[in-house]
Amino acid sequence: MKLSYRQGSAISLSLSFFVIVILLFPLGVGPELNILSRISAGVVWVGALLACLLTLDRIFQADYEDGSLDLLVLGSLPLEMLILGKVCAHWISSVLPLIVISPILALSLNMNPAGIWVMMLALLIGTPTLSLIGAIGAALTVGMRRGGVLLSLLVLPLYIPVLIFGVAAVEAAIAVLPVSSHLMLLSGISLGALVVGPVAAAAALRLTFD
Repeated sequence: MKLSYRQGSAISLSLSFFVIVILLFPLGVGPELNILSRISAGVVWVGALLACLLTLDRIFQADYEDGSLDLLVLGSLPLEMLILGKVCAHWISSVLPLIVISPILALSLNMNPAGIWVMMLALLIGTPTLSLIGAIGAALTVGMRRGGVLLSLLVLPLYIPVLIFGVAAVEAAIAVLPVSSHLMLLSGISLGALVVGPVAAAAALRLTFD
């Protein structure tokens, strides 16, 4: 967490990008409130997904550049637990602030108040998957030149289920329909990523340094 907050530019970058993306949509599609309300859930989720994507390469890049990643991979501590700690730090420092300010931005898109709290809950449940899957891509591309482009191509297709169920939960809440099934699916995806993500990322790092 200390390393994350020392790199304050990463936090400000993701927040600024998220705010700018959300605020540009009313300028692009016009001030029609009905249209903004209809697309608000998808806009917030896509903005959060892309903002998270911007900071994924920083999970391992600084450690790789100063040589400490070599010591972590070769050390006696379980690499999977170290990666889980880095993923948690990334989510708290780069993604959680997006969730905190998302209600204000959702109101700017005329989102129905009934969907705002469900949106926050869906983001809390679903966004850890973004960091966990992103850690796998970051581990595979660490040390590569222009690895950020390859990282985006690797992880974006895997983000699609989270995006679909997250938006569906918000739209169901706005339509006064049950949302528990969508939230349970998001929870299942996050739990699966919690099991697979650290193991796969550790294997990718070991492969990189072999």
